[in-house]
Amino acid sequence: MDTQLAVSATHEIISHHGFSEVRRNLSNGQNALFALRDFQPGDIISEFYAGGIYTEPTYLTVQTGAGRHITLQPEYLQYINHSCEPNAFFDTTAMQLVCIKPIKAEEEFSFFYPSAEWDMAQPFYCYCGSAACLGEIKGALYLTAEQLTKYRFTDFIQQQLNERASKKRA
Repeated sequence: MDTQLAVSATHEIISHHGFSEVRRNLSNGQNALFALRDFQPGDIISEFYAGGIYTEPTYLTVQTGAGRHITLQPEYLQYINHSCEPNAFFDTTAMQLVCIKPIKAEEEFSFFYPSAEWDMAQPFYCYCGSAACLGEIKGALYLTAEQLTKYRFTDFIQQQLNERASKKRA
């Protein structure tokens, strides 16, 4: 069976990973990771580990500390795209991808990039289509106090936010 079979008129399968598939959007060439089964909030979707460790961020890294950025392994997790209404979260302390909203089979996995990035290497304008879309995505450093209340953050990003709040109070 050819792994490049079209899933629909809009996507083709690039790779299969048991619980998920990387699919390419035929209209724009963008790859994304799609669920092949349902997940509920709190479910561990996948374990992960650092494929590479870097001192500077890139568009492919997730921040795990000051001057510490990792590439995700297994590699297919790198195809989880941003959304301002994410359904998954990279817990970089437990090294687990965790479901935070119900995910149905055939739904795209998504995460909130600033949840794991303080100051992004490549800010971008978001087109997630959510009514809660934040527009320009630059990292947790740039979020307003109100925006901060709506998201879950990695332990490192939460530490950065707490330190910033302490400095403002001092």
